[in-house]
Amino acid sequence: MARVRIAPGREAPIRGRHPWVFSGAVAAVEGSPADGDVVDVVGADDRFLARGLFNRRSQIRVRLYTWRDEPLDDAFFASRIAGAVALRRRLPGADARDAMRLVFSEGDGLSGLTVDRYGDTLCVQLTSLALARRREAIFDALEAQLRPSGIVLRTEKGILEDEGLELADGVVRGRSPDGMVTLREGDVVFQVDLRTGQKTGFYLDQSVNRPAVARYAPGRSVADVCCYTGGFALHCAAGGARRIVGVDASERALSLARDNAGRNVSGAQPEWVREDAFRWLTEQAAGGARYDLVVLDPPRFARSTRGVVQALRAYRRLNETALRVLEPGGVLATFSCSGRVDPEAFRMVVGRAAAAAGRHVRIVERLGQPPDHPVSATCPETLYLKGLICVAE
Repeated sequence: MARVRIAPGREAPIRGRHPWVFSGAVAAVEGSPADGDVVDVVGADDRFLARGLFNRRSQIRVRLYTWRDEPLDDAFFASRIAGAVALRRRLPGADARDAMRLVFSEGDGLSGLTVDRYGDTLCVQLTSLALARRREAIFDALEAQLRPSGIVLRTEKGILEDEGLELADGVVRGRSPDGMVTLREGDVVFQVDLRTGQKTGFYLDQSVNRPAVARYAPGRSVADVCCYTGGFALHCAAGGARRIVGVDASERALSLARDNAGRNVSGAQPEWVREDAFRWLTEQAAGGARYDLVVLDPPRFARSTRGVVQALRAYRRLNETALRVLEPGGVLATFSCSGRVDPEAFRMVVGRAAAAAGRHVRIVERLGQPPDHPVSATCPETLYLKGLICVAE
């Protein structure tokens, strides 16, 4: 078996069971592993550290899956998938949910694999070249565990650049749903597009946060910025908001938001605006518009460690401008889904935005991802979704 030797002084994260070996930590590659091959990772003293899958095209040179001497074969990955599914079955209320994340990449010891269930259809994302080359065995394991009516493969933007991996969206097993899939969250019903929507069709990671934010909605005017298909907006409508504006740059997302609103809102319909979030907030602030509740749920700003500084600037600017359209005593619900931005850094960004806007901001709730997106104790990047509910004077 080929081996990847770690540079002196760079072994601590691996010994601590972090699942990524970055290119800068590699002293030498012994043997001639092809991209996707199994390799042993050894220390400067030649001792075995871990075993993983190699990819010279990626900054994550080796994704680690075990710290024991055991084969990384089809049976290994099938067992990991079975363990992830078993955990979800034990979660409170799992049987009552229309949709759920069943495999959460590093959170389940399966770096590069995400699986979401929508009814009896599975949506799979592969963000590792090595696992993509094992995809038929992964699909076999999913079918054996879950007996889905179909498996849909979805790709992530930038994965060709990150991993040298090129995949096409589409049905890979069974059949795809006819049209949209219906998903119920509490009293709100959504239509979900599994074929062309963002991620795997819906942001399942906000399932507990949408009703949490909606508790602040009764009688308030709400701006849902980066609203996608209306998740927060429609929960706020169900919660008694008096006026709602949803803003997103995607007309396709807004079209589905309008359809979702028609299914859920019997009175005055929300206003849907196609616009860049930064531009819209700036124009609203300049025009003197004010809202009682502003929700910020932007896309990931940092794909890698190199992008963190720029991401923090973007979060500060977005939150500062949002505070300028918030009424005194208003509520700001702000989120970051950038795994490379830790919770304390995000809190500090909101604090700097408050200072720049001249507002006294108090955090009244901290929010995060739901139990079906488990956090690995040895991979802090899996704690990626951070939310703050703030009151601004």
